[in-house]
Amino acid sequence: MSSKREGSPWSLKLNTASLVLIPAAIGINYVGKLFASMLKLPLWLDSIGTCLSACMAGPVVGALSGFLTNVIYGLTMDPISTVYGLTQAGIGIAVGLMAWYGHMRKAPGILVAGLVAGLVAVCISTPLNMAFWGGSTGNVWGDAAFAAMGSQGFLASAVDEIIVDLPDKIVVLFITAGIYKVLPKSLISLYQAKDESLD
Repeated sequence: MSSKREGSPWSLKLNTASLVLIPAAIGINYVGKLFASMLKLPLWLDSIGTCLSACMAGPVVGALSGFLTNVIYGLTMDPISTVYGLTQAGIGIAVGLMAWYGHMRKAPGILVAGLVAGLVAVCISTPLNMAFWGGSTGNVWGDAAFAAMGSQGFLASAVDEIIVDLPDKIVVLFITAGIYKVLPKSLISLYQAKDESLD
């Protein structure tokens, strides 16, 4: 079993398969976000498509899928969501690299990948939260911690983001790994050559 894929994780091949994968990933992100919103979950669940496309086709396609999700959401629902496309792009890159180097094969690696993706999201989103929302995230659990810390300052905003993003990305990565494992090998082969990183 190979521990990593061959070639470079930065190779960009926007073939027909990738061009179909990106809108599919955007749709999955939308469904996850809607599901979490309807059930009022303390999670976002809006990056499953981003992570899945990153695992399948690499960090570049993952970043594009994530970034375009927020651009489209920003154009149709909430304009400020567009800037969080940077967060989604960061998640796509982080997960794509973790998958490329074989960290999505077993539960410990998936957990680590979730923590890495969560920390990337925190590092990118916290300054955006400070700039646009005074530091809050809009998530009831995270904002409760933010309020408990005085509703001010970078540290309070970062804690707000950590409380939401770390659990969210861990859950998302385990969901992603579960989806990946049941995908037909013939489908996976459209994006990867000799890929066994999640097997």
